Amino acid sequence: MNHHFQKKILPNVHYDILIGLMLTIGILIAYQQVKYHKFVAYDDQKYVTENRHVLAGLTPEGVIWSFTSTHASNWHPMTWLSHMLDIECYGTEPGAHHLSNVSFHIFNTLLLFLVFRRMSRNLWQSVFVAALFAFHPLHVESVAWVSER
Repeated sequence: MNHHFQKKILPNVHYDILIGLMLTIGILIAYQQVKYHKFVAYDDQKYVTENRHVLAGLTPEGVIWSFTSTHASNWHPMTWLSHMLDIECYGTEPGAHHLSNVSFHIFNTLLLFLVFRRMSRNLWQSVFVAALFAFHPLHVESVAWVSER
């Protein structure tokens, strides 16, 4: 492959990895306190702590329920399945459930960065968009509140 073509058209993977690492570390620092948070007494009971389907973990009955239920006025099977998986992995330890939300936020931030990077081929605009997504105050709710997942 022509070196000029490779340098001009293909993104520099080293920068992408470094920026992805920096975004990840920044999110971990910004949200590290959630590991000490409790469940929220607003609707975490409906979604996790008092939901018998979720508390049973990943079971065939729970999977069927997640795809057929409109519990808490919502139909969102992937959310139910992720809560069930958290129960399988962590039990009812609230800090671990919050850290799962942090993991989802890191994944979504990196995905956004890579998609914008690929679409625009502009490193710094992509970094700006991803950083804005990662650290904007409107995203605190979806990271620091288990049921907001």
